[in-house]
Amino acid sequence: MSESMLAAVLESAGQPLRIMAVPRPEPGPGEILVRLEASGICHTDVHVWQGHVRPASGQSTSILGHEGVGRVVQLGAGVTNWRLGERAGVAWLHDTCGDCDECHAEMESFCQHQRAHGFNVAGTFAEYVVADARFAARLPEEGDAAELAPLMCAGLTAFGAVQRAGIKAGEICAIFGCGGLGLYAIQIAQRLGAVVVAIDTDAAKLRVAASLGAEHTLLASPGLANNWPANLRAHVCINFAPTPASWDAMVAAIRPRGRIIAAAMVSQPVPLSQEWLTASGVWITGTSVGTRAQMRELIQLHEARPFEAQVQRVTLAEATSALERLKAGSAEGRQAIVFGVDNRR
Repeated sequence: MSESMLAAVLESAGQPLRIMAVPRPEPGPGEILVRLEASGICHTDVHVWQGHVRPASGQSTSILGHEGVGRVVQLGAGVTNWRLGERAGVAWLHDTCGDCDECHAEMESFCQHQRAHGFNVAGTFAEYVVADARFAARLPEEGDAAELAPLMCAGLTAFGAVQRAGIKAGEICAIFGCGGLGLYAIQIAQRLGAVVVAIDTDAAKLRVAASLGAEHTLLASPGLANNWPANLRAHVCINFAPTPASWDAMVAAIRPRGRIIAAAMVSQPVPLSQEWLTASGVWITGTSVGTRAQMRELIQLHEARPFEAQVQRVTLAEATSALERLKAGSAEGRQAIVFGVDNRR
């Protein structure tokens, strides 16, 4: 095994990633080394690349990525629950503190001391990555790595949001934003027996949403809040659209005692009337990726009936252009870096 690897290195915020040879990492105690087959590219990677989000320390990693799929090629000291050659998933959470209330309540994705791949520690835009053996995900031995990779974050975040919403069969679930996460959420909510309403500004995305189980589709417009169909008042609204523009429509859509789930990273404030809250009893909360237990459930669902996703395959050398497409909103479906091809061009 070579002592070096190719990686797409972030040298300066917003600048093109540099494809270069760097030292291959060594797994420490309790860690595994994964040789990657594919790495998904997530919108959070765009935020880190642009310098919009940074760890509390102020120091981000130079290697982005947190949707990795590969094979275990080296075991750190003390690792007994993984074998060489097993397929492993490397998701957002590298590790958590294990001691806070959130960790003890099986809400580890809200741990304020978590470390994340592609954020605090080296990520998956490289040929190899080190993962904590406790947090690596067990994946099916079969299946296209590029199609499995987005489940590590997009799929898990969608699953975590749907579970946090507590959706019950027969309830109306309005999903705002039909990009990669929204399309996973539509499939998950539909499998739970919800009546899914999909909302997006793009008619083409709404057609895809309908093909994946959305019973109703609504084109997002400035007037949607004033024209929300009375028969589609929602028990649950989940926002995957990275914009505050969906807020008014969610307030109009939600029925008394309904649940609004914020899943997209939206930094801009939205207007909120506490008088409306007291009158309606609406429950508003956020969701953050997902836990290891949720990952196991998600993978079981996928094995039983694979989730559908449009995945564009790129090389490591095309990582920057893929990030640019995500930033511009022109990416069609998910994108995944595939390793084992010529990544030097």
